[in-house]
Amino acid sequence: MDTTFARDMWRVLEPLHAVTYFAADCRAANKAVGLRGYWMGYFGARSAPLGAVGPSVVEATFYNFHPDMIRRAIPDAWKYATPDAIVATRTIAAAAVLRTVVPDIATIAARTVPHLQEAITTAPAAGRPLFAANRDLPTPGDSVHALWQATTALREHRGDGHVACLLSEGIDGCEAHVLFSAATGTPDQLWRDNRGWTESDWQAAQHRLADRGLLDSKGALTDSGRDLRDHIESRTDALAMTAYRDVPAMVETLAVLTPAARAVIRSGQVPYPNPMGADPA
Repeated sequence: MDTTFARDMWRVLEPLHAVTYFAADCRAANKAVGLRGYWMGYFGARSAPLGAVGPSVVEATFYNFHPDMIRRAIPDAWKYATPDAIVATRTIAAAAVLRTVVPDIATIAARTVPHLQEAITTAPAAGRPLFAANRDLPTPGDSVHALWQATTALREHRGDGHVACLLSEGIDGCEAHVLFSAATGTPDQLWRDNRGWTESDWQAAQHRLADRGLLDSKGALTDSGRDLRDHIESRTDALAMTAYRDVPAMVETLAVLTPAARAVIRSGQVPYPNPMGADPA
C-alpha cells in the first residue's frame, strides 16, 4: 500500500461518518438529547468524546472554525446534556441511518470492524486528541454501532494529522478554506457560512496568502500555492497511513466498505459540495 491508499480510505470513511452531521434523523437525535440548534448539536456531538471541555479546547482541536462560532455553543452544550449521553445518542442515530440506506450494513460491519479496530489499535495517538478520545470510547456491542464509531475514530485520526500539517506550514483555519476554495472553485460563501468567517476575515486571509506568494491578485492559486496545497495533502496522506500500513487486511476492508459509502452518497444523506471538503469522486 502506498500513501494514496489513505486518501482512498478517507473517501470511503467520510460519507459513512458524515451522516451524523447531515441526516435529518441525526439532527433530530441531537435535539432530543437536549442540544439546541444545529451548531450546538455539531460542536457538542463531535467534541463529546473529549468530555465537558471548554471552548478553547474545541477551538484548538477543530482548528478551522471562527472562535466566536464555537463559543456560542460550548460550554453551554454541557448544561443540556452530558458528554456520555451525547456520545451514545450520536452513535445510535448514525447507525440507524446507515441501516436505512445500506440494507446489508450489518454484514459489512461484521466483515470490516475487526480490521478497522486493528488499525485503530495500532495507529499512533500522540498529537491526535480527537482520534485518541474516540479510540478510548468503549467499543459498542452492536456491530453497526461499532462500525460507525470505528469510521469516526479513523477519520479524526486523519483530521488531526491534517491540522498538524496546516499548522507546520503556517496556514491558519481561515486560510485553509481560502486555499481550498481557490483550488476547487467551490464558492467561498459555503465556507464562510459554515465556519463562521466574515467577508473581512476572508479578504484578510487572501491578503496574507498573497503576501506569501500563494495567491495572485485575483485570488487564484499561484504555482507556489498549488505546490504547497499538494504538499499538505500528500503529507496528510502519509501521516494517515500510519493507521493502515501494518494491517494487510485493510485492502480487502476498503473494497468491502466502498459499496456502502457509495450507497450513502447516492442516498443524498450527505450533500456535495459540503463544508468538510469531502469529494465523492
